[in-house]
Amino acid sequence: MKAFFRPIAFLASLAMLGAASVSWSAAKNDWPMEAFEPDLTDLPSLQNGFKLYANHCLGCHGLQYQRYGRTADDLGIPRELALESVVFTGQKIGELMTTSMDPEQAKAWFGATPPDLTLEARLRSPEWIYNYLKTFYVDESRPLGVNNGVYPNVGMPNVLLPLQGVQRYDAETKQLSLDPGTGSLTAEEFDQAIYDLSNFLYYVGEPSRLQRQRLGIYVLLFLVILGTFTYLLNREFWKDVH
Repeated sequence: MKAFFRPIAFLASLAMLGAASVSWSAAKNDWPMEAFEPDLTDLPSLQNGFKLYANHCLGCHGLQYQRYGRTADDLGIPRELALESVVFTGQKIGELMTTSMDPEQAKAWFGATPPDLTLEARLRSPEWIYNYLKTFYVDESRPLGVNNGVYPNVGMPNVLLPLQGVQRYDAETKQLSLDPGTGSLTAEEFDQAIYDLSNFLYYVGEPSRLQRQRLGIYVLLFLVILGTFTYLLNREFWKDVH
């Protein structure tokens, strides 16, 4: 009986997870979201997103289902260069992209363990990530001194502050504004950086997406050809039947 119920319990848990995902994605967000169109054919964007993630995110947020080597191969980066440029924890190029941060210490610092982001773009959508990363602003009432337009009362520091600069929120106009000269990037450069980072996380959510789509085209062409020959053969068999 136990062996019989295990598959049922597993399927039930998957159904609950799927329902939770749908519920989250369907939840209303009052913040005006900017459109985001990912492009998995833009290798320079994905390469820059990989570099940004390794330099600014991987210290807290791992990608426990993604390997350095697979990522480098997919993005057209020589493995030796990837090992020198983005692997900072002494790991091997074939290992998973895990964070070295201790979960208990992270929970004590931030109130919760930073989540793994391998499937974040599939759970929340790349558009959500893009807007989330762009809408951090100064809020002295928060423990970490920042808040977020898309995710109010966020418990994460603005790790991209040196790039973006100081951003403030005007409650009356409900607009965000940057203090000039406080970031190392211009507004346009920062937007591009966030696009690249979000695009990379979209890729990480399903690394074989492009291959699957190309394979789907071949399968459809095969079915069309097979269907055509099947129809002609069927017509030939039944042409003398009245």
